[in-house]
Amino acid sequence: YERICQYIARKSDSVVVSVGYRLAPEHPYPTQFEDCVTATVHFMRTAQDYGVDPSRIITCGDSSGGTLSTAVAQALGNRRDLPKLRAQILIYPYSQCVDFNLPSYQQNKRIPVLLKERTLYLGLKHLNKDLSVMEALFKGCHIPEDLKPKYQKWVSSDYIPHEFKTRGYEPSATHPFSKEVYTEVKSMFDPVYSPLLAEDSVIDRLPEAFILTCEYDVLRDDGLLYKKRLEDHGIKVTWCHLQEGFHGSV
Repeated sequence: YERICQYIARKSDSVVVSVGYRLAPEHPYPTQFEDCVTATVHFMRTAQDYGVDPSRIITCGDSSGGTLSTAVAQALGNRRDLPKLRAQILIYPYSQCVDFNLPSYQQNKRIPVLLKERTLYLGLKHLNKDLSVMEALFKGCHIPEDLKPKYQKWVSSDYIPHEFKTRGYEPSATHPFSKEVYTEVKSMFDPVYSPLLAEDSVIDRLPEAFILTCEYDVLRDDGLLYKKRLEDHGIKVTWCHLQEGFHGSV
């Protein structure tokens, strides 16, 4: 990532700080988030040492880095001892663990580099969870009945615009809840891992956002749903959609 960070710094005339956070599975979740928060807080407190205006700091990341970027923004939203973040830049982020059968998951399940099964495989490795639960997660067996109404307010194919469903989409069949699977993977519902599931009071405090989505990406709809969630709370979103883009385009 050094070359792309240099490119961004040069083209935007910005100081870019790339966080070398420790990786799973050697360093279990949420080590990655904690490393990013620690680095961000330190930089915010010392920004002027680097010639940076503390009121113009932006979190930015792609893929799981986009997840971490918005998780950091959510974590710092209520901090009065720090400057307010100016914005968040989310490049094809992963944002939710509720529905792995959204239109983009169905349409792009076999499109490199992030195949549908690979997405969940990496997610479970990140959490150091048993890979045997993958099929149950694809079926939605991990969602407790009492939580379904809450999550469906934020995660539903109904919120994906029609033009994104024309490439082939079938509503998913429902399957019975498995308490065993939920117990194994319930950390997936932590907003640090699935930032789309943060409470309204947390979303309300977020800065404006730039969100990039790609048509040929299983995570396209994660970005679209997070965009909607922010806009529903009156948060300005600049959205760029790459019609020929795929996960990893950057």
